Amino acid sequence: MTDKTVPTAANTGAIAAVGLDLQEGKVIPRKQVFSWALWDWATQPFNSVILTFVFTALYLTTDTFLPPEIAALGAGNTEYDLALSQLSSQYGVAIFVAGALIALLAPVQGQRADASGRRKLWLAVSTGVLVLCMAALFFVQASPPFFILGISLIAIGSVFSEIAGVNYNAMLVQVSTRKTIGKISGLGWGFGYLGGIVALIIVVVLTQLDWLGMSTENGMAFRVIAVGCAVWTVLFSIPIFLNVPEAEPAPGRPQVGFFASYVVLVKDVARLYRETRPTFWFLLASAVYRDGLAGVFAFGAIIAAVTFRFTSNEVLLFGVVANLVAGISTIIAGRFDDIFGPRAVIIFSLFGLIVAGTATFLLHDAGKLVFWVAGLLLTVFVGPAQAASRSLLTRVTPAGREGEIFGLYATTGRAASFLSPGLWALFIAIFGFQYWGILGIVVVLAVGLGLMLLVKLPKHVRER
Repeated sequence: MTDKTVPTAANTGAIAAVGLDLQEGKVIPRKQVFSWALWDWATQPFNSVILTFVFTALYLTTDTFLPPEIAALGAGNTEYDLALSQLSSQYGVAIFVAGALIALLAPVQGQRADASGRRKLWLAVSTGVLVLCMAALFFVQASPPFFILGISLIAIGSVFSEIAGVNYNAMLVQVSTRKTIGKISGLGWGFGYLGGIVALIIVVVLTQLDWLGMSTENGMAFRVIAVGCAVWTVLFSIPIFLNVPEAEPAPGRPQVGFFASYVVLVKDVARLYRETRPTFWFLLASAVYRDGLAGVFAFGAIIAAVTFRFTSNEVLLFGVVANLVAGISTIIAGRFDDIFGPRAVIIFSLFGLIVAGTATFLLHDAGKLVFWVAGLLLTVFVGPAQAASRSLLTRVTPAGREGEIFGLYATTGRAASFLSPGLWALFIAIFGFQYWGILGIVVVLAVGLGLMLLVKLPKHVRER
């Protein structure tokens, strides 16, 4: 890419050539679109089953990993409740460390993939490491000494899941046009949520069938679930590698060594600030509110299990319904994105999240019905905010820099990734009980909404 193709009017908000411009007039085969979207389906079990509803919430952060003398005290005992909260806090620290690694690696990996034309290759490598981490969770036995192994594998999986997502998001420009990007971005997120439903239903069915007679001692059921998630990801990620072509190397992008890439990155960020100011400010605003969205996912099922005393089956049922609601709302919101613009979808969704999260905090003593209502409202808005954010960034990304910009998207998000887990852990540490962590996540979402209201978009994005 020559300097002439770089956006040139920072003061007016105009953008000369973004990646979508190169797609105008092209007919994207449906097979490519659905193969791309299916990767979200393929990797969703890591998010829905491992991170949110099953492995972490029902196994890794339960009294299974407490010392036996404390576990014997039972729910309602102050020492027991505080010990469970401490497990949640340590899990938050592991996610924080993972976020720091993502912040360091994501933009450089995206930049190097752009320059070499190897987005799909790096997607394959990162997906492969994610699969290995899920499979290795089989060795996390039901005993306190294995807790560190469990949170470490999940943290490493989170790093490579995010790096894979950088390359996956960058490929969005290869399967969409300016008129279809909102719909296709929403389709990907929607496929992910629907994939989560199917995966969770399988877990529910196996639970009801008593795991077909298999021994579930020593956490075996959860360990087998992790292996099943790994196999699922392998099977359903195959189409994207078969049907979506590799991106061409970006002309004019330097191919340099790994550490020299950071020098190039600093120069590119400075140029981004000078020449594509709306993109720069959106990256900062989205960093904050996306960390709030991540907090909803990371701690939602834990809140259900500990604060609202959901049983294991209730958590699983909630997960199925939540993913169904989120999948449908995200696919529908993709249409609104193309009609009203991604900024409007993001702002509306953040406002809805703040209202639902505040209600969950204030009414935490009112019983399970509160979480069924407010928790499902949270899922209505999370997916649309995510899909519209991806759509908006693709609309303002210079051609040939998709991987780098989405790498910066990941990095700016992770640069603020201490906010949700940090406030989660801090509020719990100060006030002693888990439900205070909910307020920490709401604060992050509110700050993100305030920053997003200040972002002024280029004219071609406002007009869609």
